[in-house]
Amino acid sequence: MLAAQTPNAQPTILELRYFYLRNTTDNMPGRAVEYLKTADLPASKDAGASGIGYFTSNLAPRAPFLLAVRSWASLAAMEQGWAKLPKASDAAYLRMERQILRSFTGMPEVAVKAAPEARLFELRTYESSTAQTLQKKIGMFNDGEIAIFRKTGLDPVFFGEMLAGPNQPCLVYMLAYDSFAAREKNWNTFLADPDWLKLRGTPGLSDGEIVSNISSAFLRPLAFSPIR
Repeated sequence: MLAAQTPNAQPTILELRYFYLRNTTDNMPGRAVEYLKTADLPASKDAGASGIGYFTSNLAPRAPFLLAVRSWASLAAMEQGWAKLPKASDAAYLRMERQILRSFTGMPEVAVKAAPEARLFELRTYESSTAQTLQKKIGMFNDGEIAIFRKTGLDPVFFGEMLAGPNQPCLVYMLAYDSFAAREKNWNTFLADPDWLKLRGTPGLSDGEIVSNISSAFLRPLAFSPIR
């Protein structure tokens, strides 16, 4: 088994904001992108946010939408930061929904990487039947699964436990790939990895015991996103 990593950094607060769109004669999607680029991104940096990324739905439920990701040092820092952020015109999007997560101790910071070519991103949600089984799954990630991801070519961006949002109890994480073909290759490598087979074979840690549903959304980064 790979040794679990114990980062010195404390968990952070992850904020995911979904901007749901519709096609309009006055280009709602374009106006929403412009707001995020020219207003939200610089204001988020000035307000103390980090781990910032902006994405558009590629293959996902409830598309089309834009997703903004950012990280705050604490709930208090997030609340203070919100007061400094600009407000978009209601006409820039149909509705906005926010999810608040606490990052995992095994990966407390968002991994910000601007690849030479824009990558494919997958947002994965794992639901559990109870808070206790969710903590078991989070423990699996912290105690080895994140390290196995990296070993087998799966590139994590963040991991978080849902504090405010739908489908609780659940966790959400994001992975990056060079392409859909690379995704398939790396997942097959992961699923056959001896360390993963040993971890998932631990009594009480099978998906059937601790994960009740898994869902995915595929995203592409916007051109100005710090995470690409």
